[in-house]
Amino acid sequence: MDASIELVALEYPEGSNIILGQSHFIKSVEDLYEAVAGTVPGSPFGLAFSEASGPRLVRSDGTDSELQRVAEQNLMRLGCGHSFLVVLGSAYPIQVLNAIKAVPEVCGIHCATANPVSVVVARATGGGAILGVIDGESPLAVESDGDRDSRIELLKRFGYKR
Repeated sequence: MDASIELVALEYPEGSNIILGQSHFIKSVEDLYEAVAGTVPGSPFGLAFSEASGPRLVRSDGTDSELQRVAEQNLMRLGCGHSFLVVLGSAYPIQVLNAIKAVPEVCGIHCATANPVSVVVARATGGGAILGVIDGESPLAVESDGDRDSRIELLKRFGYKR
């Protein structure tokens, strides 16, 4: 069997965050919608799930039609069954990640980020598989004491530290 590997860059609006994962059942769309909408009520988002059998459709939902379209288009370009993408307009992954991971159909999360993302995809006859992601850029250095202090101050501003 012949296979190839390619990089697929995800495209989403600046200022939005994404969660890319793997799920296994058509009900994923409804359950992911409930997880996000119930955790960040009123926040704009779109999501899509790609089937791996039957009609093999990209199924989608959301509270924002543009973000929903973005999720659909990215999954069509990825071409990997049983994958899902949530595009958050004004929420952060940390707010919804536990609710998404608690969805019974969710098998795993590949990334949750606002960084540029390239997905490493293996292609074989009939389908594709997500092998991993390149999330952002490589580190430039190890944090200094000043960097550590800045990180702690930022976490205090966000309410994660006292």
